[in-house]
Formats: sequence, C-alpha cells, structure tokens
Amino acid sequence: MSQDRTDRRTRKLIDMALREDIGMRDLTTELTVDPASTCAVRLVAKQSGVLSGICLFRTIFDHISAEMRDWESPEDGETFDEGQTIATFSGLTGPVLTGERTALNFLQHLSGVASVTRQFVDAVRGHEVRICDTRKTTPMMRDLEKAAVRHGGGHNHRHALYDGILIKENHIRAAGGITAAVTKAQSAAHHLMNIEIEVTNLAECEEAITAGARVIMLDNMSLDEMRTAVESGNDRGIIFEASGNMTLDRVADVAATGVNVISVGALTHSAPAADISLQIDIQS
Repeated sequence: MSQDRTDRRTRKLIDMALREDIGMRDLTTELTVDPASTCAVRLVAKQSGVLSGICLFRTIFDHISAEMRDWESPEDGETFDEGQTIATFSGLTGPVLTGERTALNFLQHLSGVASVTRQFVDAVRGHEVRICDTRKTTPMMRDLEKAAVRHGGGHNHRHALYDGILIKENHIRAAGGITAAVTKAQSAAHHLMNIEIEVTNLAECEEAITAGARVIMLDNMSLDEMRTAVESGNDRGIIFEASGNMTLDRVADVAATGVNVISVGALTHSAPAADISLQIDIQS
C-alpha cells in the first residue's frame, strides 16, 4: 500500500472522528473562549510508555486550523517517563480545546498499543522469536495500530485477508480436512507464498507438515507439545507460530520452546490507553 493512500485514509479517519465529536459546533468553546485567544500547550505523560501517533496528533490540530507554531516532540517509537513533557506547541486556544479529545483519543490508544508491545518484546529478549500482531484490530484503524506495534518493537502478521494464506479451524472443516485444505491452497499459491495452517495437537501438526504446509500455527497447545512440534520440524525448514491466549506471564516460557513467531491479539484488542494529558497556559 502506498504512503499516499495511507495518508488519504488517515485524513478521512481524522475528518470522521472530528465530525463525530464536534457535530455542527463546539458549543462550550464558542461560549467561553475569545476567538483571538492563544495558548501554550504541553503534552504530559502520567505514566511511562512508548510513543505512537504523535504525527497524527499534530495533524488533527492542523486540520482544524489551530495555527500551531513552535512544535517540539520526540518521534514515534521513543520512550517516555511518568511526568515527562512529551510535546509542546502554541496555537489558537479555541481550536486546541475543540480538537483536544479527538487528538488524545488517538494518541493514548496508539501509545498504549506500542507500550504493551514493548512489554512483550522485552519479556522475550534473549530468544530468537518475533512478537507479532493479528487481525484483531479496531475497524478502520488497522494501519495505525499495526504501525504502533512496530513502534513498540514488534512485527506485523499479514495485514489482511488478501496478502497471506492462513488456513484456520473453520477453513479446515469447510475444505474437508487438513490435507485437503493445504492441497487446495497449494493449487493456486505462487512459489513465493508460504501456506500457514492452524493445528491444535501433534497429530494435526504432522499431517500439516506432510501435506506441505511451510508455516504451522500451534494454537493453544501446551509448552511440551509446542517443544515437541518444533523439534519435529527442525530439519524440515518449518516456521512455527505460537498463538492463543498469550500473556506476559507465560510468553517467555513459550519463546523458550523454540517457536519462531508468537502472535498476540491482545497487542491491539486489549491494550489499555496510555495516560497522557494536554495542559494549556493562556498567552493572550
């Protein structure tokens, strides 16, 4: 996907988000704030974390003509500490207050995704394994959330249904079994595309490998089962992905089984928003 196309999607998302929050007018700001008023703004972290969405945050204020100046901020992917001033700028008070909630909603959510991802990445340091996201993303925010995973040091799984073959439980049922599903996928997959299939036990794993799958998703399997599966595929060039209810408490143990990838839906579907506040000082 081109950068221009991504930017157009993001601008459309910003426009819809602002329309949702503002509607026809920001009644409170209109009644209480002098249109000529200007303010100095500080973005303050109330916890430590990893930054994601700062460019989007700024774009929102540009979108509503806040006349921003003197902008200073770190880049996405940089860490911040509790009490740290993350960004500063000056602008028109009215538009700043009108856009505050929408801008923070994006920034807090995306920084939360990046921060949780970093926790998982840190938990598996020392192991040759990738922490990956899934398609369990917020509708219409997949590009942004997957970028946040990268900012946190993680990796992206397939982006969507069109760019990878992943045969899951219901596909297997519909195709008539593991071997049938792999065979049907192979008939149309080009030579550069791996076929991944989900298995739930060692017998299914062996059937999938024999059928020709090159990537095996070990779904909700025990540590011993995962270790045995990995050992069985070591000399056959198989990539193993562990999936299913991954938590910080157990992810290091899963990494120690030798799997190549650990996919974590919680990176995007359950990340708590980072606690960040916007504070202003009136200049005029």
